[in-house]
Formats: sequence, C-alpha cells, structure tokens
Amino acid sequence: MLELDKTTFEAEVLQAEGYVLVDFYGDGCVPCAALMPHVHALADQYGDKLKFCSINTSKARRLAIGQKVLGLPTITVYKDGAKVDELVKDDATPENVEAMVKKYC
Repeated sequence: MLELDKTTFEAEVLQAEGYVLVDFYGDGCVPCAALMPHVHALADQYGDKLKFCSINTSKARRLAIGQKVLGLPTITVYKDGAKVDELVKDDATPENVEAMVKKYC
C-alpha cells in the first residue's frame, strides 16, 4: 500500500494507467482507523491486479477538496486518472470496499 502526499498524488493517481484505489483518511477519524486494516488486507490480496494507495487528508486538505472528498472515510477508484467509483462515510464498509475491489480486478 503506497502512502501518498500532496506532492505524489498527481503522478501516482491522476497520471497512472489502469485502476488505482485511494483510501482518503484523516487524523482522529475513528471509522477511517477501523477500515484501514481491511483495506491493507485487500491490498495484500489484490495488489497485483489493482494499485492501492492512501492519503491523509489532514495533511492534504486542498487536494481532498479538489477531489471532492467531503466526508471520511472515502474510498475512490480511478481509471487512467479519472474517478470511476467511490464509497463515502457509512457506505465505506469492509464488505462494500471488497465488492468494489473485486469489480475492478
């Protein structure tokens, strides 16, 4: 799982070819912390088929707003730099994230 910041996001996600899953999380976000081990497990399982990244929005607020991330946690899938799918807040459950990963693998 690749940890991004505001300087690496564009190259690793927006300029990447193929599918990229991004876990947007924040400091002190309890649901984010609860979801993270599940996302890391999916990265271990499907990382050869899908690129997995995460970014701390507490350190990249403008970037998050620019990507229209208005609630946390947000799990987003990009294809060739374009957002194609997203799970936000209560929809970002381990089951829904796994289903989304399988859809793009």
